[in-house]
Amino acid sequence: MTEFWLISAPGEKTCQQTWDKMNIATTQSNLSTNSKFSIPDLKVGTLDVLVGLSDELAKLDSFVESVVKKLAQYMTDVLEDSRDKVQENLLANGVDLITYVTRFQWDMAKYPIKQSLKNILEIVSKQVTQIDNDLKARASAYNSIKGNLQNLERKNAGSLLTRSLADIVKKEDFVLDSEYLITMIVVVPKTSYAEWQKTYETLSEMVVPRSSNLLFEDQDSGLFSVTLFRKAIDDFKHQARENKFAVRDFQYNEEEMKADKEEMTRLSTDKKKQFVRFHTALQNLFFCLATHVILGNEEYSGTVGGPLVRWLKVNFSEAFIAWIHIKALRVFTESVLRYGLPVNFQAMLLQPNKKNMKKLREVLQELYKHLDSSAAIIDASMDIPGLNLSQQEYYPYVYYKIDLNLLDFK
Repeated sequence: MTEFWLISAPGEKTCQQTWDKMNIATTQSNLSTNSKFSIPDLKVGTLDVLVGLSDELAKLDSFVESVVKKLAQYMTDVLEDSRDKVQENLLANGVDLITYVTRFQWDMAKYPIKQSLKNILEIVSKQVTQIDNDLKARASAYNSIKGNLQNLERKNAGSLLTRSLADIVKKEDFVLDSEYLITMIVVVPKTSYAEWQKTYETLSEMVVPRSSNLLFEDQDSGLFSVTLFRKAIDDFKHQARENKFAVRDFQYNEEEMKADKEEMTRLSTDKKKQFVRFHTALQNLFFCLATHVILGNEEYSGTVGGPLVRWLKVNFSEAFIAWIHIKALRVFTESVLRYGLPVNFQAMLLQPNKKNMKKLREVLQELYKHLDSSAAIIDASMDIPGLNLSQQEYYPYVYYKIDLNLLDFK
């Protein structure tokens, strides 16, 4: 399972006793896999400030989670045919997400604990907002190029009725620079080849005999050339349509076809090399945010958007780390509000056994029901400042869910 329960309970004689009691109760029946969740001694401030922070942290938690999920999902979009590599690129501090969460250590460099809780919250908010804004800008540029390229690819790989003919026809296939004659291009179903050869010379009075040649064919149709007098164009088109032959509106223009090919090459190159110009800006951004991230030199050979993948990888890590620190802040704040001062609680991370989740809730309820006898009957729609009941379930112990299932493969 990728679902974790981050909980806290007040310290008994020691926090170790709180841990031992919970761990023994939940592991004996294989209800969950547990680990301690280390939260440093943060500055408490006043209770009024904590109540306000609790509400702000709930909103920030939701926002940061949404950014983390957007980064993860965009990684799957950019990697396209390499989606099996997505999970190996979704790392936090160089390790997989489960390892990072279960071995969580507060990052003192990014989020100094000498700062007030309010300041730490603002650092996280500013950092993730910047990442979100950058993602929107890069996504917009990348999607624009990708869309233009896909349009050109469709033109070059679609039906003979609509696809580009630049890579199919040659100059020698056409009568050019003639005042009287013109070469037309006609799409003929394969089942009608014989009918075409039999009738094309009589579709109009001014078709040049034996002028039709098969230039190209796909699984459904063939592309034929035919030469006729210009004055017969309209009549020929009409008669061809009556016989279910489709005349392409095409005139050979070497310069236009060369421009199409060059545009295709340019867009394909841009798609692969997009965002290289952001490399230096990205390093400056992280320096300003005191993230101290060193961008790796790894290339995704043959992978579209290599530099963008690196950007997503680095920023996903940063956003995910910020998200788990927000969870830690919420546990700390809520624990102080519930259990009072001095600060004395044990934070614990449980990975439930999917088959025993209901039983695990019952065991935890039995362990901690003395903390708040009203918890079992509190209506989650009630609005109690600092408790955020409208956001999630309420239990006698502090509880927050961490769901690491971040991807929505379509």
